[in-house]
Order: sequence, then structure tokens, then C-alpha cells
Amino acid sequence: MKIRHAFLPVLALALAGASGAASAQDRHGPGWGHPGPRGGPAFDGRYHHDHDYPVRGFVSIGLPAGAISVGYGGGSYYYHGGVWWRPWGGRYVVVAPPPGIFLPVLPADCVTLWIGGAPYYYANGVYYSQVVGQGYQVVAPPPGADVAQPVAAPAPPPPAPDPVIYPRNGQDAARTEADRRDCNRWATTQPNAMADAHVFQRAVEACMDGRGYTVR
Repeated sequence: MKIRHAFLPVLALALAGASGAASAQDRHGPGWGHPGPRGGPAFDGRYHHDHDYPVRGFVSIGLPAGAISVGYGGGSYYYHGGVWWRPWGGRYVVVAPPPGIFLPVLPADCVTLWIGGAPYYYANGVYYSQVVGQGYQVVAPPPGADVAQPVAAPAPPPPAPDPVIYPRNGQDAARTEADRRDCNRWATTQPNAMADAHVFQRAVEACMDGRGYTVR
């Protein structure tokens, strides 16, 4: 079984939050807060995607570095490496994203499907459709998804490495992380940021620079 490099920091956070997950299970019933069979990740083999992800419902003490904040429906979601999270009691729980929410770029290694004459993209149980000028929207499984086959298509570009942030004014780690999340959230509101990853990253860097950080 292959484990994605992007999943490793998520797994570390998930394991660190295991005790919180166990107590969550007591409140929500069997299966809540478990990373998968025998404590391992959940394997997604649909359409030969063949990747591992933390199971939905798992509770973690924190988010992986570089998680993107996306506002939707009056609340906040966080995305990293094909995984969606929501705040939960001072921690973060892995969730299914709501149809309608947007990402600026596709998940790495997603599968391309051609269904009903239109392209769709699949990763971690989620289907995405491109909306010109806005990015990639989470959609419900389209009719025909059950019998669809992956098609040969150019793979999306590999994700850029997480930027390194240098505090210029002695900000501590907690302040830096809070500022980074605020800047991620603000960047999603800028023109074309949800359709172009480079625009999104430039907006984040400009925001962080204005708060006293150097981003490289």
C-alpha cells in the first residue's frame, strides 16, 4: 500500500490527537475519530486513485503546515493534500466538503474522468468540476460516476513546496500560524485567486509581508 508524502504530516497530527478522538467516539458512537482499520489510514482505490487519507470523522490536535483556509456558508473549512477539515471543539475533524465550495487548484494526483461529455476530477471520495474564473468546485457525484473509467489526461502540476516563513519582528510560532491562516483566508477573496494558484500565493505573500514576515 502506498502512502502519500503529503499524508505523513497529517498522519502525525492524527496520531497525536488519538486520545481526543477516543473521547469523541464515546459521544458520537462507533467509528467516530478512528483513523481506519487497526488504527491505520483509509485507502482510496476508486478509479485506481490508490492513495491513503485519514478517515472522515478523525479528530486531530492541529492542522498540517500549509493548510488553506476556505470560507463557506458562514463557516471555515481547511484543506491540505486532498483532505478537508473543520474546527471541532478546539481541534479539527476530517470532513466531507460541502458541494459548492471552491479550491484554487486541484488536489495533487487526482483522477480525471469524462462523464456526460464533461471532465470531472476525483480524489479522496470527492468530485470536482472546473468553473472558469473561480477555480474547482466540489460537486455531488455526477450521474454515471459509478461506471466511469479514468481517462488519460495531463496530470495537474505538482504542488509547490510549502513556503518558508521568517518572522521579522520576533513573532512566536502561535502568532505566525494565526497570521498565516488569516492571510490564507484573505487571499481566497482576491480577484482570480480561486482560479490561479500563483495569484493566490502572491496574495498570501503580500499579506504576510504586511504583517512583518518574509516568505520564501
